[in-house]
Amino acid sequence: MTRYIKNSLKTDSAEMRQICACAAEHGIAVVLGFSENLNNSLYIAQATISATGSLEMTRRKLKATHLERTVFGDAGGSSLNNVVGLDLAESEKTNVGALNCWEHIQPLLKYHTYLQNEQIHVAAWPPVDPHPGGDALWGISREGCQNLSQTYAVESAAFVLHCTAVITQAGVDAMQTAGGPMFNRPGGGSSAVFAPDGRRLTDPLPDSEEGIVYADLDMDLILKSKCFVDSCGHYSRPDLLWLGVDDRERKHREAAVRP
Repeated sequence: MTRYIKNSLKTDSAEMRQICACAAEHGIAVVLGFSENLNNSLYIAQATISATGSLEMTRRKLKATHLERTVFGDAGGSSLNNVVGLDLAESEKTNVGALNCWEHIQPLLKYHTYLQNEQIHVAAWPPVDPHPGGDALWGISREGCQNLSQTYAVESAAFVLHCTAVITQAGVDAMQTAGGPMFNRPGGGSSAVFAPDGRRLTDPLPDSEEGIVYADLDMDLILKSKCFVDSCGHYSRPDLLWLGVDDRERKHREAAVRP
């Protein structure tokens, strides 16, 4: 665990600046998933970097899932603001958002993200294996996680970049997970791109291959989908159902005010 803490990325670091410089050099926007180290406390984090190398947004997973809570802390309110406008085309800015893993089963968090007029969503996942059968949880399998991302695409009428990590044999050995219920073999990759109507736009890669999947995104497909269902617009009833949000970032120390 000491090694993992030391290797976790600090937002204000030479390593993060190097990643930003690489994005600028190649003219690409990047949404990076990483283990964030803040004063040696760890958080499951994401960073959005513009094609000019500017760090536009950082956020943390609001609530670590299950055994993750033995390692990672919770996010503050600022992590609710998880959509930023990026210059991805010659026209107006494109709204790009991000969530981590099983944040995609949090209905209120998803809806808050939809409300930010998201157009491209980055769904970050760990290595996920096919369902092994039996009574194992289907929702954490490759099939279950892909279905969650597809559902997100339909509900938000946005493109979803379903991004999964790949674990190598070296990773299995380092984490000593061989023979365990998860991360017990090389593989876990199942990255894909889903259109706003939920259809898959990419062919699968071998699950042990660290590669890139490519798709051309026709932004008019968002309009086509929202014409039928806009869950934050004409297909909503805010007079009956609405979302309350507190996105303030709490501090460990506040000045005391004497009466």
